Order: sequence, then C-alpha cells, then structure tokens
Amino acid sequence: MLKYCLLTGASRGIGHATVKVLQAEGWRVLTVSRQSFSDECRWPMARESHIQADLADLAAIPALAAEVRSRLAGGQLAALVNNAGISPKGKGGGRLGVSQTGVDIWSQVLNVNLVSIALLVRELLPELTLAKGSIVNVTSIAGSRVHPFAGTAYAASKAGLAALTRELAHEFGPRGVRANAISPGEISTSIVSPGTDGLVQREVPLQRLGTAEEVARTIHFLCTDAAAYINGAEIHINGGQHA
Repeated sequence: MLKYCLLTGASRGIGHATVKVLQAEGWRVLTVSRQSFSDECRWPMARESHIQADLADLAAIPALAAEVRSRLAGGQLAALVNNAGISPKGKGGGRLGVSQTGVDIWSQVLNVNLVSIALLVRELLPELTLAKGSIVNVTSIAGSRVHPFAGTAYAASKAGLAALTRELAHEFGPRGVRANAISPGEISTSIVSPGTDGLVQREVPLQRLGTAEEVARTIHFLCTDAAAYINGAEIHINGGQHA
C-alpha cells in the first residue's frame, strides 16, 4: 500500500526539505501552498502533486480535503504535516507587538497557523483513521518564550498549536491516529531575520543554526512506526536554546 503524506507550506525551507526526505524514504507527497507552483520545487512529480489553496480561507478547507481524497489512488493518507505558517512583519522587517497588530493580521495569522489545521484534520479524519496515520504540527520556539523577531500574533498562534496538538492526541489516539509537534529554534532558511547570527552566539549552546534537513528528519521519524508510542509530544529542535 502506498504511503501518502499531505504537507502544507512546501515551497521553501523546512517544507522543501521535508518533501525531499520523505520521497527518499519511499513516500508519495502531496503539497499545498498559496502559490500555483514554484519552480524551486525540483523534485519528482512536483507539479503534478501540488495543490493550490489559501489556508486563510477557512471556507475552502472542505474543497482542499476533497481534492486530497481524489489523489489517493492506490494509497492511504499515512501522514499530515502542517508546516504552513505566516509571520507578518512591520516596517523594515520589525517585530509586530500587540499595539501594532490589527484585527486583519490577527485573523489571517490565526486562520493559517492554527484554525485551518484543526479544520483540515477534521475533514481528513476518516482517511487518517483508516491508515492509522500520524499528524505532525510545526510549532516554534516563539510559542513558549518571547522571541526578538517573531510577532505577538505568530507567537500566540504557535502556543495555540502546541495545545491543539495535545488535544488531537487525546481525542484521536483511541482511533490509532497520533499527533505530535516539532518546535524549531533558529533554523537556516531563506527567511532568517537580520541579527540571528548574534542571537545564536549568545543563546544557542551548539553555536550554530540548525538545518532544514535536521528538522525534516525529525518530522519523518514522527511519521514512522519507530515513533509508534510517541503521542502528544512537542520535540524541541533548537540546539539547546532553552534559557
């Protein structure tokens, strides 16, 4: 039986690396992003496996789930990796605090980073149950501490996602569906904020950025039988950046 993974936010960074790791391990990967397709996604069947959807539009979630079902030919949805996330910035890339964050930003960030995930799980629960599948949510170090670059809405959404992960694990564990989260710290991607190098030297005991592939391999582990008794966990991938 073919193993399918649905992965949101695949066009760069952690999502990009996760597709490559999963494919190397024999998975079929369906990807979701707001863009129609990115030419940077140079892996086998990339264009044919892509689904365009805006997760901020909650009314469109049922249609997204239906499209996923239509593509599971000869296989099962063995994993759902919720990696898509947005972190709006202020002028000059500055951090947005409560006083700078209006209702539109709150709605967009919470819809993409939190609410859409709950709705997508609900829609795809029959498929995940059939496969005894694994849900992996990508939270953030900003969900458990004030971060110099991540804004308030982003931080609140990631803290909420950690709580949602525990709720999913509790509710759907009896069906054989596991839910876990990975919480990255400072990871080397194309959207690293200015000043990150200094933060790494001050706060990360390993004295380096993490790599997207290191995060991707942890995601893959949580999708496999090697993690069969891990449920409701949040794995911190931050080089020891806990202070």
